Amino acid sequence: MSIKRRTKSVELILNEFDKNEDAISIVHLVNKFKQRMNKTTVYRILDRLESSEVLHSFIDKDGLKRYAKAIKDSSLSKNMNQHPHFICEDCGISTCVPIEILVPSVKNFTVKRVEHLLIGQCKDCLPQRA
Repeated sequence: MSIKRRTKSVELILNEFDKNEDAISIVHLVNKFKQRMNKTTVYRILDRLESSEVLHSFIDKDGLKRYAKAIKDSSLSKNMNQHPHFICEDCGISTCVPIEILVPSVKNFTVKRVEHLLIGQCKDCLPQRA
């Protein structure tokens, strides 16, 4: 899907994701753009980008919603919204882990989404071994 209207506000938010490969928290986005648009506009744009499958979101270890660009990898299945996310407990970066999670079928339930959050240290925060 695509965005029907690419306003200046939409472009500002999309540019933020183009500059950064990591997932970005809603708090960061609202604070970054508070001089240019109100938080309702930021939320509305993020909802549109997510429903258009340009972005996807997940809840981090602190309960904050984070957004990341949708994974477009032809070697993986079309249903890549079922993938884990990694958060560094030292520096706080968060990123998509491009591996697919198989969604189980569970009797008497319909599973629509699976979320896995991996928490640890990124390559930059790992202790250096001498």
